[in-house]
This record gives sequence, C-alpha cells and structure tokens, in this order.
Amino acid sequence: MDQLPTEEQLTRSKKRGKTSVTPEISEVPTDVQLEREQRRIRYRKNFFRVLRNTIYTLITVSAAAVLVAVLLLPVLRIYGTSMTPTLEENDIVLSVKGSDFTQGDVIAFYYNNKILVKRVIAQAGDWVDVAEDGTVSVNGEVLDEPYVQNKAFGECDIELPYQVPEDRVFVMGDHRDVSVDSRSSTIGCIAEEQIVGKIVFRVWPFAGFGKVE
Repeated sequence: MDQLPTEEQLTRSKKRGKTSVTPEISEVPTDVQLEREQRRIRYRKNFFRVLRNTIYTLITVSAAAVLVAVLLLPVLRIYGTSMTPTLEENDIVLSVKGSDFTQGDVIAFYYNNKILVKRVIAQAGDWVDVAEDGTVSVNGEVLDEPYVQNKAFGECDIELPYQVPEDRVFVMGDHRDVSVDSRSSTIGCIAEEQIVGKIVFRVWPFAGFGKVE
C-alpha cells in the first residue's frame, strides 16, 4: 500500500528542487549611443522637413509657370507655312497678352478652335487695297514689307479697296500666295476678343533664337 509523503519529506524535496534565478538587467545605453540616436532622429526630422518644403516649392513654381504661360506669355508652336520665311513650321514662340497692336506686328488669334498666326496690316477704319501683283496699300500708301519674299494677290474674294470694320484688324500671312487671311471672307478681319497675343520671341530652334520682327 502506497504511503503519502510526510511533511518533512515534502520540505526536503522542495529544498532539493529549489533553483536560484538571477533577473535580467537591461543594458543601459551610453551617452555616445544616446547622442547618436538623437542625431539620427534630428536628421530624419530635418530630412522630411526639407523634402516637404522642396515639394511645396516645386508645386508653387510649377503653378506660377503655368499661370504665366497661360495668362501672360502663351507658348505656341507654329504649324504650316503661311508665315514663312519669318516663321517656319515647328518653330516655338512666345506671345504677349494685350491689345495694343500696330501695323507690322505678328499676332496669334483664335479661329474655329485653332490658333492662327498672321501679321497686322491695318486697323479699324483703315482702307486696304491689294494690287494684282500683290502690292499692298493702306490708306493710299504702299506698304514697305521687307518680310515678304514673293508678293501675290492670293486668295482674295473681298471687294477692294476694303475698309476695316470697327474693333477689328486686317491680317495677312507673309507667304502671300498660300496664306488664307483677311483677304478671304472665310477668315475676315479679326476681332479683339479673338486675339491671343503678339508674337515677340522665338525660343526654338536655337539657330533662330531671338526677337520676331
């Protein structure tokens, strides 16, 4: 028959099975480690602050550039040959917003959801006449047009001499034999609200970099 252990036996058994445990002590960081960690945290904060400021600056500059390009200095690419030799196809030009134009200025204007580029020949109230050989006169005076290489009567179906209506300008392309412009009733004279701006500068190609005249 099994006997239960006595209290003395239990006490001795507990003593024999007793083990001592030494609690773990976490390693305390040194001053150098603390300083290094503080520097790392400061660097991280500074990095993200600089990155955030850089992104804000880029966004601001980009927005300003878009506003300038749209509102003040529209950038245009030339398509077609109606303004050769002054402007060639694929030239990139800057235009200036405004409505103060004089005879000889090159302007861009809206027509049927497109932007056309022509030269101002006459303004409201002026009388325009085009001879059969393409010589242009305004108010009875022949224009000096060094920008035209080959004069031509071109596509002209208006009654000449022609008086420019109020608040409009009469425009023609420099390549007179191919340009469709105010000589044609299809285009007609240009209203001020159609005008995008005056072409002032060519930025591309670099070989032609400079003022547009």
